[in-house]
Amino acid sequence: MKLMIKIFIVFASVLAIAFYFLRDQDNATPASKAMKSETGKFETLAPLPSTIKESSGIETMPEKEHYITHNDANNQPYLYEINENGKLVKTYKFKLPNVDWEDLTRDDNGNLYIGDIGNNNSKRTELAIYKVPFSEMANPQAIRFTYEDYEGKPSKKDKNSFDSEAFFWYADNLYLISKDRNGSHEAKVYQLPDKPGNYTAKKIGSIKMTDRVTSACISPDARMVVLLSEGKIHLYRNVNNPESFFEGEPEEIPLSGAGQTEAVTFKDNNTLILTSEGGNLFRYTL
Repeated sequence: MKLMIKIFIVFASVLAIAFYFLRDQDNATPASKAMKSETGKFETLAPLPSTIKESSGIETMPEKEHYITHNDANNQPYLYEINENGKLVKTYKFKLPNVDWEDLTRDDNGNLYIGDIGNNNSKRTELAIYKVPFSEMANPQAIRFTYEDYEGKPSKKDKNSFDSEAFFWYADNLYLISKDRNGSHEAKVYQLPDKPGNYTAKKIGSIKMTDRVTSACISPDARMVVLLSEGKIHLYRNVNNPESFFEGEPEEIPLSGAGQTEAVTFKDNNTLILTSEGGNLFRYTL
């Protein structure tokens, strides 16, 4: 009898342990599926070619499944055309300075804009954006500018206030977003004409944010604006007027494992293409 009782106790214990673990697995399944669904929107497409060591801007090529990107400051003034497999298709060489190329954008008329707008120490008295037709990459024209609130020699408080790594085009104007590097937790927004010449960029607004903006883009239908920071997307949906996109509240989307994300563009109204300084090409499906 005692033996039967002992066998029963052991058998019951085994059943209890099995039930405990099976119960945990059942409970974990929905959460695992939800996590997979949530993170499945973000994927690594390919490593970038070895010549692209510090991708800092990216834009879609017209009528192709290709993208164009470039390296950061102190590198050759070259643009690199790549496909979604990360293969280098073509290199475009320019006789321009690459003081600090930071971002790319395009307009609706077949033009690409190269933003030589980096200004880490706020010592550059004249910045430049180069406008060049996709059909004739050999003839860029310069849009040179200063900021309207730059007074020649910034104060200690403002000495890191005039750096930008992000801009986008909309309706004959360029919109630049500053990179807050002075601890003010503010990104300033400036407007600039898209025609070659010399200008003063007009400050039209600001955004309260603690993240440093590294790139920007606008959707083809102009209904969404994206700001990129390190490892995070700041998505403005249902934009009525892109000129005042910053008046809305962004949806913040973390990009786990992406590293130092530096460039973003829209492939279409529902798909973002991104790069990182770590040397990868990513896709995010909205």
